[in-house]
Amino acid sequence: MVKTLHVATVIISISLFALRGYWRIQGSDRMQQRWVKIVPHLNDTILLTTAVILAVQMQQYPFVHHWLSAKVIALLIYIFLGMAVIKWAPTHQLRWVFYLLALSTFVYIISVAMTKTPLGVFVFL
Repeated sequence: MVKTLHVATVIISISLFALRGYWRIQGSDRMQQRWVKIVPHLNDTILLTTAVILAVQMQQYPFVHHWLSAKVIALLIYIFLGMAVIKWAPTHQLRWVFYLLALSTFVYIISVAMTKTPLGVFVFL
């Protein structure tokens, strides 16, 4: 059940980021809606909580198991890139660059989770 909730919150998280990032790039007023400022943070709190529970249940910990370390580092990069899109990037072009880099980083994180190797998607090259 924890894994199902974790996967569901991952899907919700990336969906909300993709939507919010697109709205930010387009300069949409929708970014000012109350739910847009609250729901992603609630979802990501559940996501992080389930991630910790799964790590404990599986007895796999960052900086002990390389694939999980890669996920944590990539997650920090993803968060930084997402913040750049939503808050910091001063130009339309930079927002697009950070948006695409964030989405690419997300794909890498998912590939690491699925392959259980730090190479993630690159294991197939």
